[in-house]
Amino acid sequence: MFEILLKNINTKVTLTTDEEASLTSFFHSKKLRKRQYFLQEGDVCKHLAFVEKGLLRSYTIDEKGIEHILQFALEGWWISDLYSFYAQQPGTYTIDALEDSEILTLSLADFEEMLLKVPKMERYIRILMQNNIIASNNRVSCSLSFTAEQKYLKFTEAFPDIFNRVPQHMIASFLGFTKETLSRIRAKRTS
Repeated sequence: MFEILLKNINTKVTLTTDEEASLTSFFHSKKLRKRQYFLQEGDVCKHLAFVEKGLLRSYTIDEKGIEHILQFALEGWWISDLYSFYAQQPGTYTIDALEDSEILTLSLADFEEMLLKVPKMERYIRILMQNNIIASNNRVSCSLSFTAEQKYLKFTEAFPDIFNRVPQHMIASFLGFTKETLSRIRAKRTS
C-alpha cells in the first residue's frame, strides 16, 4: 500500500528501513469512489492526501456557477487545501475523486509528530513546497503571457495521458478555456 509514497519520498530524501516503518505508521488508507468528496468548500481540511491510485481534482465554483479547476492529482501526487489544513479554518476548495481512488491521509497532529520522529521529512516537505511555489508561479506566468495554444501544449507535455482519464470540459476549466476553445485547439493540432 505504501510503495508509491515511499518511492516518491525516496526520490527526494533517502530513508532507512526504520524511518520508512515509522513514517508509514502515521498514514491511514482511504478509498474514494468516483465523485466522492475528500473535502467540500466551507469544511475544515483535516488531512493531507497522497494519491496511491486514481485521480482527484481540486476546484472552486464562482458566483456564476462556473467551475474553476486548480489541480489534478494523479498517482504519486499530494492534494489538500493547505491554508485550511494548516490554519484549521474553513476551506475554499472542493476536492473530489474523478476515478475510484486509493489515498493515504495524514492528519495535522500526525503530520507534526511524523516531522519530529522522521526529521528527513522536513527536507522532503520543504522540497515539495518549493516545487509547489515554482509550479504555481509558472502557472500564473503562463496564464498571463501564453497563448491558448501554448497553454494547451504545455499542459499536454505535463500530462500526456490525461485526455484518456478526464473529460474535456474539466481540462478546459483547468486551462481557463471554454470547451469550444479547447476543441478548436485540439482539432487544429490534429489536422
